[in-house]
Amino acid sequence: MKLNTREITVTALFAALIVVGAFIKIDIPLPLYTMHFTLQWLFVLLAGFLLGAKLGAISVIVYILIGLSGVPVFAAGGGLGYVLRPGFGFLLGFILAAYLIGYISEKLKTTKILSLLIPATVGLFAYYFVGAVYFYLIKNLYVGEAVSFAVVVVQYCLITVIPDFILCVMAASLAAQLMPTFKRITSYQLF
Repeated sequence: MKLNTREITVTALFAALIVVGAFIKIDIPLPLYTMHFTLQWLFVLLAGFLLGAKLGAISVIVYILIGLSGVPVFAAGGGLGYVLRPGFGFLLGFILAAYLIGYISEKLKTTKILSLLIPATVGLFAYYFVGAVYFYLIKNLYVGEAVSFAVVVVQYCLITVIPDFILCVMAASLAAQLMPTFKRITSYQLF
């Protein structure tokens, strides 16, 4: 896969924005794990909307690779050992979410806010699904703490789904305004 200079630049820009979003956080202490509610999700949404499926997913992959290389860009640090943290699955979910948001947005060919809520909601479910499955597997298979999938969903997804959906609405609104500009600035063709 070969990217031109503009594609590399906007991909790096969104990876950097996701880093910034990781540092704007609210810690939520839960019985099994401290959850970090951040603005990463807002920038993942915008990456999918504005960069499309391929570049949106690449921007998230770049962000994750930077964190895994040891740079503390995740909400709770960084390093290769982060893959063993139960919450790492939510970061992996960002990749699928950005791809799906971009893919569906490309197919919809619209900048109407209500229509953009469709890919945002699909991305939200993908993000939570991957995160919850990973969390469940790490807790049960690696950490050795028996946790039911229902507990994971109730305690680690439902608590932040409404704020994350509000971010979906905000991102859809911002994307509706920014998509025409990004279409002109980048070589990415939205329509």
